[in-house]
Amino acid sequence: MLKILSYIFRNGIATVANPCPPLEEDADGMPALTENSCSGTGCNECATACPTDAIEVSNEDGVGRVSLDLGACIGCQLCIDICPTGTIVRNRSTRLAKKQRDDLILTNHESVLANSLKRSYEADVKNKIRNIFGRSLHVRVVSTGCSACDLEIGACGNPVFDLERFGVHIVASPRFADVLLVTGPVGKGMRDSLLRCYAAMPEPKIVVAAGSCSITGGVHKNGYAEANGVDKILPVSVYIPGCPPHPWSIIHGILLGMGKVQS
Repeated sequence: MLKILSYIFRNGIATVANPCPPLEEDADGMPALTENSCSGTGCNECATACPTDAIEVSNEDGVGRVSLDLGACIGCQLCIDICPTGTIVRNRSTRLAKKQRDDLILTNHESVLANSLKRSYEADVKNKIRNIFGRSLHVRVVSTGCSACDLEIGACGNPVFDLERFGVHIVASPRFADVLLVTGPVGKGMRDSLLRCYAAMPEPKIVVAAGSCSITGGVHKNGYAEANGVDKILPVSVYIPGCPPHPWSIIHGILLGMGKVQS
């Protein structure tokens, strides 16, 4: 005990007090769109460079329109490095999780953006009223991919992030779980196991898709394994983009599912 107290006094508290802060300046993060005008299809460099076809560029009334799907983005930064107009930039926010799949699609089209924000607000209000997971949550993780997301989920439990201080506990059995946290693209070989796990969970229950693979299939989509994400198989309540998501982004998604934060 004395050794532990001595360590604490000598090194200070490791746990970050304010959850889900922005990333450090030397971190890349995910892309974001700015108000800078886009050259449209006359350039199209970002869409050409994207390895997962997450970007679409079009011309409307002489203005370049960009659509960027964070659910398919793997954070390679190629679009940011190649964009000549500064329309696509780095986003160091870790609060990226959404309850609606469509809200992961960024655009510089004002009317589309306004409708997305309105839809997110209405969903937040509705879920905050009805949510019953606000005090504690038990999570069962099912990995169907490369385990990069699983490593970040494991990091959520270390002293820096301290997931359990929010009342969130990782459990080994789906019979004790409120949340099914799915990682990986969910190929055909994992579907039966995932469905059995979901069926074993008591009601009420929710599904959280963590990582671009679990949302769209990422680099694996439309392949022979039909690994196109979990919402083709189960109803998803929260989407956490990233490849892999930062631990703070994972925590933000879980807190969003609990109703403790808004989109």
